[in-house]
Amino acid sequence: MANPSCKAAKLQALSGLFAVYKPKGPTSADVLNKLKRRLLEEAGMEQASKKRKKQPLKMGHGGTLDSAASGVLVVGIGKGTKMLSEMLTGSKKYTALGELGKATDTLDATGKITEEKPYDHIKMEDIDGVLKKFTGTVMQVPPLYSALKKDGQRLSKLVKKGEIVEAKPARPVTVYSLTLQDFQPPVFTLDVECGGGFYVRSLVDDIGKELSCCAHVKELTRTKHGPFTLQEHILKEEQWTIDEIANSIEQCLQFLPAEPSCKKLKTDVEECPETKDIHSENGKITLSEDK
Repeated sequence: MANPSCKAAKLQALSGLFAVYKPKGPTSADVLNKLKRRLLEEAGMEQASKKRKKQPLKMGHGGTLDSAASGVLVVGIGKGTKMLSEMLTGSKKYTALGELGKATDTLDATGKITEEKPYDHIKMEDIDGVLKKFTGTVMQVPPLYSALKKDGQRLSKLVKKGEIVEAKPARPVTVYSLTLQDFQPPVFTLDVECGGGFYVRSLVDDIGKELSCCAHVKELTRTKHGPFTLQEHILKEEQWTIDEIANSIEQCLQFLPAEPSCKKLKTDVEECPETKDIHSENGKITLSEDK
C-alpha cells in the first residue's frame, strides 16, 4: 500500500484535464464534490472549511449539465482549471429523446405539465422537415429554468421561489448538425452538434411548436464536449482514483496546444517528493471545498 504522504503528493502534482461520466440525477457540482471527496479520502487528506480562500488543490468543471442529463463532464485540476474555457470552445454533441404531446415548465421531464396536445397526425417526415429551420445560426430563447443569472442569482432558483422572472431575450446560437435518428410516437430521437450557450431543451420545445404541437426533453445525454467523447475519454465512478486520473490526463495531453505553458502540466511523480509545499494545519493536510 502506498504511503499516504506519497498519495497526497501525487494528488497535489496532478495538473491537466480529464473527463468523467455524470449520471442522471446529481448536479454537475454534486459530481465534482463527490470526485473531490473520493480523491481526498484516497490520499488521506482532509477537506477544509468552505470559508478558506486558499485552496492547495484546485478543481473545476467545464460546463454545467442539467441534473436530469447525463454524459461527458470535463474536469480541470491544478493548472488545468485555467484551460477549461480555452479547450472547450469547440462543439458539443448530444443525443436527445423528445416527447411530443406534452409541454412542461422546465422543458424536460422533471417539470410540471403545462400543456397537452394531440400528436397522432405527426409523421417522421414532418419532424425531419422542420429540422432545417433550426440548423445554422439561429435565434434561441433560453429556458427560465437555467443556470443563467439575474442580479447574481440563477433564474431557476428565482422561479422556484415563486418570483416573477422574465425570459432572457433571444440570442444567436449555432447548430452545426441536427439529425432525426428515430421516431417511435410520441418519442423522437435527435443527434445534435452545437456551439456554446445552446439549450437542447429550448430546441425540443421549439420543434414541438413548429409542428403545431408541444414537446419536452425526456432524456438528454452529452456525448462530446470539445475533444472529449463519451466513448473514448470518460472515467466512470469506479475509476475515480489518483492513478486512473493521472493516466487519463496523460492521454489527454494530445489535445493541448504545443506551448511552453501547457508543457508544464504534470500527470505523475516518479518518486515521493517532500511535502513541504503542501499546506497543512495541525499536521493534517487540507483541501478547500468549492463554494
